[in-house]
Amino acid sequence: MARTSGSHSDITGPRLRAAAQRLFARQGYAAVSMRQIAAEVGVQAGALYNYIPDKQGLLFDLMKSHLDDLIAAWQAEAKGQNPLDALECFTRFHIRFHLERPDAVFIAYMELRNLEPENFAVIEDLRKRYETVLEDILRAGKESGVFSLPDTKLATMAVIAMLTGVTTWYRDDGRLSRDRIERIYWNMVRKAVGA
Repeated sequence: MARTSGSHSDITGPRLRAAAQRLFARQGYAAVSMRQIAAEVGVQAGALYNYIPDKQGLLFDLMKSHLDDLIAAWQAEAKGQNPLDALECFTRFHIRFHLERPDAVFIAYMELRNLEPENFAVIEDLRKRYETVLEDILRAGKESGVFSLPDTKLATMAVIAMLTGVTTWYRDDGRLSRDRIERIYWNMVRKAVGA
């Protein structure tokens, strides 16, 4: 995409994505106009198209970037030597990663309905890749007799929903530290899978 001569794409592009993320998380994708995003960044609305194709492309980029970062961060994480260790690693990782990005998490889960079909398919594939990590851990634990689960797919969805939900209520100035929350949630997840 061509950009305006003398513009600072390395500055304006990230500011644009940050402003859109903030506005989408606070007001919802459908309620936010390109004009609002431009005003937040301090540029003319038409200038946004030097950095993005359109609002849909911006939403897709935010969601895909979040999921790409999530998958890459998990791949770099220590996994443990057995299903119980792997589940603890996953639990703690998921909470840590998501608490650092509450706006991105909100958008990634709540704005799926606003994706065009081809964009939805890409995002859904990335989500499934990440969910499969947990399902594989749970399946290995069930097969080895470490976990007692009637359905690993259902357990996967329940655990991810529980862990991701932390971002809706957690506050840095609240009564529980992040470390304490990780420990409490790990204990709940362990019990939920019958370990």
